[in-house]
Amino acid sequence: MVKKLLALGGDGIGPEVLESGLMILETVSKVIKVNFDIDFDLIGGICWDKYGTFCRNITIQKAKEVDAILVGAVGGPKWDAMQIKGDPEDQDGLMCLRKKLDTFFGIRPIKYYKSLHKIIPFYRKNVQNSEIIILREMCGGVMFSKPRGIKYIKNQRYGFDTAGYYELEIKKFAECGFELAKKYNKKIISIDKSNVMESYRLWRDVVQQVSHNYPNTYLEHLYADNCAFQMIMNPKKFDVILSCNFLGDIFSDLAATISGSIGMLPSASLCGSPLNLTKGIYEPVHGTAPELVGTGAANPIGMILSISMMLKYSFGLDIVSKKIEFAIDKTLQNGCHTMDLKGNSSTVEMTNHIIKELKLCL
Repeated sequence: MVKKLLALGGDGIGPEVLESGLMILETVSKVIKVNFDIDFDLIGGICWDKYGTFCRNITIQKAKEVDAILVGAVGGPKWDAMQIKGDPEDQDGLMCLRKKLDTFFGIRPIKYYKSLHKIIPFYRKNVQNSEIIILREMCGGVMFSKPRGIKYIKNQRYGFDTAGYYELEIKKFAECGFELAKKYNKKIISIDKSNVMESYRLWRDVVQQVSHNYPNTYLEHLYADNCAFQMIMNPKKFDVILSCNFLGDIFSDLAATISGSIGMLPSASLCGSPLNLTKGIYEPVHGTAPELVGTGAANPIGMILSISMMLKYSFGLDIVSKKIEFAIDKTLQNGCHTMDLKGNSSTVEMTNHIIKELKLCL
């Protein structure tokens, strides 16, 4: 069996952590007898420097022809403040990739690691065994809606964005969320600001309508600010959080406190239901961390767990996915921690330890 992948290292530490992920994939492929045909290309600032665009049309075409896409990280100070005309997808290579492939269903899992408890700001009884799944709509909302811009009104600049969703966008996303919740504790908390914003009133109404088709799943609506407070006070209360593009971006970073570092977080952006094998973009949640480039100190776990998610959601290899998670847990228990986890293990050392543990359980 051959599976086609597109690997986009991106900027900063992106290529370094991507290399770690591919080392894990090579280890797995030797056991499960699946060959991964990997094509490499550029995205983000490095693509701009070479081609004058953050994501080329040929890259989009390649992405449409493969089974899954891996991304290291994109952006950095050199490009973040650039003034570029056009839509959001013209200004960010990853947003372009998501939009053109319609990878609307974002999954960002966060879990508690007992071996990292000393570096997280929680009492053990409040966080022990916590696992939160942030579901983020990836292709709409305030990140993409129009009108948007900056113009002069009364001799001063006025910046504006539109927080908008069509009800069918919300419905499609919410249905996938309820389907995924079946695999967990059948409990969804949908977050919004429907007390002050019309787009969120529609969000709440459509999510509530979708819930009627899933009578065995518990749904609770929370205002986003209240949810943030409750999630930090009592993470164990939460299971699946359903969120728009904007809030999902914020809440996945906030929830990283449970895992000890944003470097621990993976993500999947899927083209369809998580219960069916589907194409997706897989990437760590962390940024490009330019200060770590070349130091060998980057945490590869977010990327490696993204590989694990790819094996699960795009290729149906759930058992192998769980074994990667187990190998990571064992590695952390053995005291192999990178700098962000208050340790001194390098990217390569962490990767090699995970591979060693993975070989023992494959």
